[in-house]
Amino acid sequence: MAEGEQTGREPRYGLLLITLIAAYLVSAVTHSKWAAAVHVTFIVAIALLAMRHIRLRPRGIALAISVIVVTAIAAGIGALSANTTAQGIASIWNGLVLLLTVTVIIDRVLRLNKVTAQSLYAALSSYLLIGLMFASFFAAIGFLVSGPFFADGQPENASTLQYFSFTTLTTLGYGDFTAAGNLGRALAVLEALAGQIFLATLVARLVSAYGTTRRRGPPGE
Repeated sequence: MAEGEQTGREPRYGLLLITLIAAYLVSAVTHSKWAAAVHVTFIVAIALLAMRHIRLRPRGIALAISVIVVTAIAAGIGALSANTTAQGIASIWNGLVLLLTVTVIIDRVLRLNKVTAQSLYAALSSYLLIGLMFASFFAAIGFLVSGPFFADGQPENASTLQYFSFTTLTTLGYGDFTAAGNLGRALAVLEALAGQIFLATLVARLVSAYGTTRRRGPPGE
């Protein structure tokens, strides 16, 4: 099958987008001890929704689901632990699963022939995934690296980390939250670059090509 060719019905990403928005809002307004475990549950749901569009044999799908569920249980236990190392590892797990998910979705979108509303939903989902992914990696730095993550003693929790992540991703640069350490600053720079590249390439191309069908080049091109 040629790259970009579609078979079967068109992938649907509306539920994934809704789940991502819910995950962001819950983390933004909830500060209880169980919020981290709830966030892990959202990560599992997001990964499983993205897996619907991976072409794998039933055995491969069952294995992937088993790995996600088992590691998610371990991540949830770590997130609830009082041990900062375990919490940091759980945050890394969140970030890696989100990274894998956004890679799968972007690869799927780039293979579509026709740009539709579902393609735009997928692009928006990818953008949210990137923001949540970097927030997880920022949290891991806060847990695993000595010293505060934010400069000037700013509070460090899920809502402030997500706020910092998305303002960095969109390059708004309010300046009310800044990373204190070199590792946090380096990661913030990478996120800002990723946000600009994403908007300048994938989203711009999808919007300009909305409702049109991508032309295939001649064989061997």
